[in-house]
Amino acid sequence: MRLGDGSFSQDEEWCEVTIDGERRRIRFHDYDEIYEIPGLYERLFYDELGCESPQTLSELLSDCLEQRQLRREDLRVLDLGAGNGMMGEELQGRGVETIIGADLLPEAAAAAERDRPGVYDDYVVGDFTALDEEVIEDLGSRGFNCLTTVAALGFGDIPPPVFTQAAELIEPDGWVVFNIKEDFLDDGDETGFSRLIRQSVADGALEIAAERRYRHRLSTAGEPLYYNGFVARKRDELPSIE
Repeated sequence: MRLGDGSFSQDEEWCEVTIDGERRRIRFHDYDEIYEIPGLYERLFYDELGCESPQTLSELLSDCLEQRQLRREDLRVLDLGAGNGMMGEELQGRGVETIIGADLLPEAAAAAERDRPGVYDDYVVGDFTALDEEVIEDLGSRGFNCLTTVAALGFGDIPPPVFTQAAELIEPDGWVVFNIKEDFLDDGDETGFSRLIRQSVADGALEIAAERRYRHRLSTAGEPLYYNGFVARKRDELPSIE
């Protein structure tokens, strides 16, 4: 494997890998291609670039539960942008028993089943703003009390309306766990997430229980990429932000 030369922005980073004698260049955000190659996601983001997000976010959530003497076994989690199951595996390892994965990409669902069978009780594929009524009704019957979204916000992978739609499935006073690159919390952010989070907190829809700035991973230039991780309680429906 060869990583890009470090002169690219985060959403343009790439690597080169050799598969069956063929050299391929893959952008980091071309997740469908990455998931199709067994072990590439872990090798790239965890072994080479030291991603710490699933461990950090699951630890932050666990700390919040312990402080309130709540049981992890009672969580019913919707893991949005689940990919091949890294966050689901962390949650399962900490005692969470009910986890449903969701992702836009069928390649993600196939990779989760291939790499981490048994982590998810079910896995939904599709755009949460355009799901079939039958799927929405099924998800609504699950009684979710926790939403997790890890390393999927801010670059167009999960836009604000999708995040908001998923949050609607979480019961009142349930948990909303997510992280986002600190740049997307600035006033000049154009993705809509800064406004969504600020307005949700101001309106009382989200009550922040814990926040942590940490190193998400390294860039291909070896520089730390800092994210903010949040654990919040859902007190009301989130505002609509395009």
